[in-house]
Amino acid sequence: MTPRRRVLLVGVLALLVGCSMSGMEKYVLGVLWAPGYQLCSLPVPGARLVCEPARQLDALLPLAAMLVLLALAVVAIWGAALWCLRPVRDLAGPIAHVGPQNLGHRIRPRGRDELAGLARAIDEMMERVAAGYEGQRRFAANASHELRTPLAVQRTLIEVGMSRTLNGDQLELVTAQLLETNERNERLIEGLLTLSESDQGLRSSTPQRLDEIAYGVLVAYQERATAAGVKVETHLSPRVVPGERVLLERLVTNLVENAIKYNCPGGTLTVVVGDSPALTVVNTGQVVPAEAVAGLFEPFRRLARDRTNHGGGAGLGLAIARSITQAHGGVIIARPAEYGGLRVDVQLPVRR
Repeated sequence: MTPRRRVLLVGVLALLVGCSMSGMEKYVLGVLWAPGYQLCSLPVPGARLVCEPARQLDALLPLAAMLVLLALAVVAIWGAALWCLRPVRDLAGPIAHVGPQNLGHRIRPRGRDELAGLARAIDEMMERVAAGYEGQRRFAANASHELRTPLAVQRTLIEVGMSRTLNGDQLELVTAQLLETNERNERLIEGLLTLSESDQGLRSSTPQRLDEIAYGVLVAYQERATAAGVKVETHLSPRVVPGERVLLERLVTNLVENAIKYNCPGGTLTVVVGDSPALTVVNTGQVVPAEAVAGLFEPFRRLARDRTNHGGGAGLGLAIARSITQAHGGVIIARPAEYGGLRVDVQLPVRR
C-alpha cells in the first residue's frame, strides 16, 4: 500500500475514533450531570446536592471506559504512524549501504506514488554523484600522469649528468632541458592551483570592464602573436561584468594564448567584446572535429592523441576557462570555426 493510502486510512480511523470519543463524552457528561445525581465535587447552581456513593461509582465507570478508549486510540494512532512510515524505513536501508565501493547501486522503484518519485530522485542524484566521483578519479589519474612524465625526464637527465663527465656543450644542453622541464612543472602546478581556486567560486565581485581587460591581455601577447605570424583583429565594445579582475584576466589570457598556440602562420586571431556574447575568441588553424570540441574542456585533454608531446601545454587552458566562467555565473561554448580553428563564446551576466 502506498504512503498516500496509508495516511488516508489513518485519517479515516482517527476520524472514527474521534466521533466515538465525542459520543462517549456526551454520554458520560449526561450521567455525571443528570439532575438529582450530581457529584459532591461538581455542584450545579440551582440543583440539590446529592452525594450517593453507589451512584457516584456508577457515574465513574463510563469515565474510566473513556480513559481506556483514549489510551487505546493513542496506541493505535502511534502504531498507524509507524506503519505509514515503514516504506521510508525500508528505503533508508539500501541508501545507508551506498558508498564509494558501490556507487552503481540503484533503487529502481516501481509505481508513480510519492515514495517512487523520491526513489527516482535519489537514483538521479546517485548518477550525478557517480559521474562527479569518476571525474575526480580520472582527474587524479591524469594529473599523476602529467606530473610523473616530467619527473622521469628530470631523473634521467640527472642520472646522465652523474654517470659521466660532461663537457661544456653537453652540460649546457642538460641544464637547458632540466630548466625547461622544471618550468613546465611550474606551469602545471600553477594551472592546478588556479583551477582549484576558480572551482571554489568568487571571493568578491565588483564591476569590471571586460573590454579593458581584453585590451591589456592583447597588448601583452602582441609580440608572441607577431612571432607566430598571427594577425590580431579586435572589436572591443564597452562591457561591464561583475566578478574578480584576476580571474577574468586569466580567462581572457587562456583563450588568447590557446588561439595563438594552436594557430597557423599567416592565420588570424579575432577577439570581440560585446553584449551577447560578452567575449568571443576565434582563431584559424587545423580543422577541429565537432565531436572532439566538448572533450577539450576536460582537464589534460588535448586535440593531439600523443599525450607524451607536451609542446602544446598541460591541457588545462580551456578547463580553467570553463571553471572561471562558471564561477562568474556564465556559460562558455566552443564550436569549430568556419575555415578551421576554434570559436569560443563566453556568456556573462550583466552588471546589476
